Amino acid sequence: MDTLDDFLMTRPATAARPLLGMTILVVEDSRFASEALRLLCLRSGARIRRADSLFHARRHLVVYRPTVVIVDLGLPDGSGADLIAELSRGTPRVDVLLGSSGDPGAEHIALAAGADGFIAKPIASLAEFQAAVLVHLPRSSQPGGPRSISEETVSPDLIAYRDDLAQVADALCGEERTGAIDYITQFLGGVARSAGDVPLSDAVAALVDARRSGGPLRPDLARVAAMVQQRLTPTGPI
Repeated sequence: MDTLDDFLMTRPATAARPLLGMTILVVEDSRFASEALRLLCLRSGARIRRADSLFHARRHLVVYRPTVVIVDLGLPDGSGADLIAELSRGTPRVDVLLGSSGDPGAEHIALAAGADGFIAKPIASLAEFQAAVLVHLPRSSQPGGPRSISEETVSPDLIAYRDDLAQVADALCGEERTGAIDYITQFLGGVARSAGDVPLSDAVAALVDARRSGGPLRPDLARVAAMVQQRLTPTGPI
């Protein structure tokens, strides 16, 4: 055993740490959502690895075989459903394959692609996170004995939210920003909802409505860009 991680990977799961010994690969482009999952894994006893795109997830999977894979459906280089479909057909198959999105209506997409289950963002409840994984594990991997249901929730550091906003700010300022509007609204809307930023979430929703109706995008796009920049200032609302 060279590291503490190696040591923990050989320990049996317990009622307090029901995911002990597991490695969870999180394919997620949001730093804020990834931080929430990191805290949930830490409190559950699992080791987490993260990939922020399909490209990096596939590179990771060449080297490691995780116990659980959680895939965000909206990624910068394609749909997470494509990776779910690949992994669902893989041999040997990962034990648990879950889709994730800030859009609850996306659950059917994940399940149709071959996911075992779906986690809706924001992800904050420890009990719900653990149950979403454990319900799909083989009985041999289930922790023994009774397990208390935790009421604990996690609150990611808002620095991670600022990191996500900074990423979107660059995209909003690009010359081809309207060409990436679908990804920007999906990403930013999910991040804002996860952070409880209702004004920004509503502004993104208005931009989405304008996009769908074929109306002018410039006013709503400018509003969203201004709100993002405001939140990145030292005296911003976050």
